[in-house]
Amino acid sequence: MGPQILRFKHTLRFRLGFYLSVALWTAMLVFIALVTLYLREQLYGGAADHVTQLSEVITKSTRYAMLQNQPTYVDRIIHDIAGQGSIDKVRIFSKDGRIINSTYAEEIGKTLDRKAEECNLCHQNGTPAREAKRTWTFANPLGGGRLLGSMELIRNEPSCYTAACHHHSKDTPILGILGIVYSLDEIERNTRSRALWIAAFAFAFVVVASFAVGLFVHRLVYRPLRDLEEGAGRLAAGNLDQPIPVRSDDEFGELARSFNDMTTALRGSRAELEEWNQALEQRVERRTEQLRRAQAEAARGEKLASVGQLASGVAHELNNPLTGILTFSSLLRQKLPDGSQDAEDVDLVIRETKRCAGIIKRLLDFAREKPPEKKFANLNQVIEDTVRIVERQAQVRDIEIALDLDRTLPPIWADADQIKQVVMNMLINAQHAIEDKGTITVKTCRALEAKRPEPGAAPVPMVEFVVVDTGCGIPEKNLRRIFDPFFTSKAVGQGTGLGLSVSHGIVQAHGGLIEVESKVGEGSTFRVYLPINPQNHEAAAVPEKEAVRSSA
Repeated sequence: MGPQILRFKHTLRFRLGFYLSVALWTAMLVFIALVTLYLREQLYGGAADHVTQLSEVITKSTRYAMLQNQPTYVDRIIHDIAGQGSIDKVRIFSKDGRIINSTYAEEIGKTLDRKAEECNLCHQNGTPAREAKRTWTFANPLGGGRLLGSMELIRNEPSCYTAACHHHSKDTPILGILGIVYSLDEIERNTRSRALWIAAFAFAFVVVASFAVGLFVHRLVYRPLRDLEEGAGRLAAGNLDQPIPVRSDDEFGELARSFNDMTTALRGSRAELEEWNQALEQRVERRTEQLRRAQAEAARGEKLASVGQLASGVAHELNNPLTGILTFSSLLRQKLPDGSQDAEDVDLVIRETKRCAGIIKRLLDFAREKPPEKKFANLNQVIEDTVRIVERQAQVRDIEIALDLDRTLPPIWADADQIKQVVMNMLINAQHAIEDKGTITVKTCRALEAKRPEPGAAPVPMVEFVVVDTGCGIPEKNLRRIFDPFFTSKAVGQGTGLGLSVSHGIVQAHGGLIEVESKVGEGSTFRVYLPINPQNHEAAAVPEKEAVRSSA
């Protein structure tokens, strides 16, 4: 609890409320003091006016009694007046300061000292003052509150110095003094009571004002600041989607709008960064794919170089013996009767010799990578010509080859002989994938959308031919390797692993691509896409390397 209180003491809400309360209380205390002083002065002034009026009333009331020399009547008058309210005592002094009448009988006949406060007000510096009326306040010498003193000069009028009862000469201006002492206790009590009421009202005002000011401060200052604090926290956490509420049109509202504008700008910058990051990732992915393809091409080039050297050596070393074997075997076969065991053996030798010669030829073709000699060709015609070559062998194995050709297909820009080789390799692989009875379907159509020959390249219009077989399918782990040179999943003696690799190279050289779909036990689908029109970016054909010719 201690740390929470300590943190609360340092908050703007506490400090603003505290200093505001101190300022209000200071102002109220000064206000109460000033009002109390003013009220006291007003009450003192009212009391002085009242006592002065009483002095005039007593003077006028006792004038006739004094002219008739009736002191008893004068004494009764001053006693009656002294019985009112807060009057402490009433006295009549002679001109020499002797008390000739008083509501306190004990002081009658006494003479006041000239230094006394009552005498000093008239006899300043030993000289009688000309002022007729005087009031003053002083402390009660017997203890208690303060008193208000008043004096009224009794002047020598013609009616006085001509009366038979008086022995005053005409030259005497002052006959005596009427003095009244008035108690200020009631005024002090009223002042304190009113001061307490003013203090109570001031306290209630401070409480209400503090509450109202606190409410306004909370609404106009603290809430906008808390909104800014929460918005800054969300911004630090990465949340740029929730704006700060704009609660007013003042400086805090402008600050909230500026904060929201900053958040919007940051959100736009983050979106731009994300888009740039995605674009960079795509570029990196394309560059990585290009690098991977370049590495594959480099590896393939190294393999091709090795295969070229191997093929050249094989051509030199095997072509001449194989040609001699094939020549003499053919001559020997002509001398043997048909149907004999020796004739069958020689036929086997001839077939195997031709197979070896075909393998050597494919090796040479693979190593040379002869550039395509492109011109407009009819893809449907190429496929039909190729199917007629392999359909006899397919019928022997009870495999049906079905054609579904689009007769509206436009001509393609290709080397017809190389495309025949691609179709041939596809059909032979499909036959090898079908162990027993099955179906191979060849379809042609125009691609529904333009295709990219490679990542990052512009899409171009293409046609496609599809080879679908009902064979054993290709395992998923081998799908990425089927175009590698010498990779094959067939049994020994059924394939060299060069057919798909050669086909892939031919299709790439034509600016096309091959897609494969396969499921084990259900079959495979090869889609070959070839461009329709000549490509403007097509590189010039590389002169074919001179192959090592066979001497046979």
